[in-house]
Amino acid sequence: MNISELLADLQEQHDKATARAGELRDQIDHLTAPLAETEARLADLATTRKIIAERVPPGTKPDPPETNTAYQAIVNAFNQHPGRAFRARELHELLGMPTDDATVNVTRSRLGRLVRQGFLAQPARGRYQKRT
Repeated sequence: MNISELLADLQEQHDKATARAGELRDQIDHLTAPLAETEARLADLATTRKIIAERVPPGTKPDPPETNTAYQAIVNAFNQHPGRAFRARELHELLGMPTDDATVNVTRSRLGRLVRQGFLAQPARGRYQKRT
């Protein structure tokens, strides 16, 4: 490689690095405003928490967290019926949950997540049961 080829290669690398730096500056500019808004929101939330904490009478205990989440209710149902395979709508009926399509679709998503995490198995399409 001669000197002029080396200089041309260096110029090409310089141009690419300059273009990349410009792209990164554009990304920084694009993210700066949302970051400032989010940081302001965090400050507002911290202030709100502080004000509320100051207003709570001394010795007051916080409410216990809800222990029976939708996931827990689903897992409990499968634990109570370990050999049974459920469809999402059947599970809703068993648990006394609404059976409208939107709510059942949310449960289908939860069931899929529980399958991926290894808590449940999917023996057939649309059917779920406790993993053995």
